[in-house]
Amino acid sequence: MDIGTYSFRDDLFYSKTHEWVKIEGDTCIIGINDYSQREIGEIAYIELPVRGNNIKQFGLLCQIESVKTVLDIFSPMSGSIIETNKEIENSPELLNSKPYDSWICRMKCANLEEKINLMSINEYIGFIEDIIDK
Repeated sequence: MDIGTYSFRDDLFYSKTHEWVKIEGDTCIIGINDYSQREIGEIAYIELPVRGNNIKQFGLLCQIESVKTVLDIFSPMSGSIIETNKEIENSPELLNSKPYDSWICRMKCANLEEKINLMSINEYIGFIEDIIDK
């Protein structure tokens, strides 16, 4: 679904800090969305989360560095990191060019009921339209 020049997928859940999560059974795949990657600018480095770490919902997941800022990325769900995307570690600019294909990590979800704290595509569109219009 497109809003202006931004693109969002309807099969994901979104957080207020512009991370996305795809839930597959008890596994969550986490990344940043199109709005977030544009706000960050040209991404130069990502410090991936550590495999095995337990992260609380909305807790610090990792940091991304761009030419203009360092941004904290927060976890949309609680769980344990089971895999990180080594492809973006070597080519962090993929987060800019393919934000929905270039996931950050996979985690074993601790509590799937936490998705109630996230936004569906329709809720996120309402949320993001207010930000984009400002």
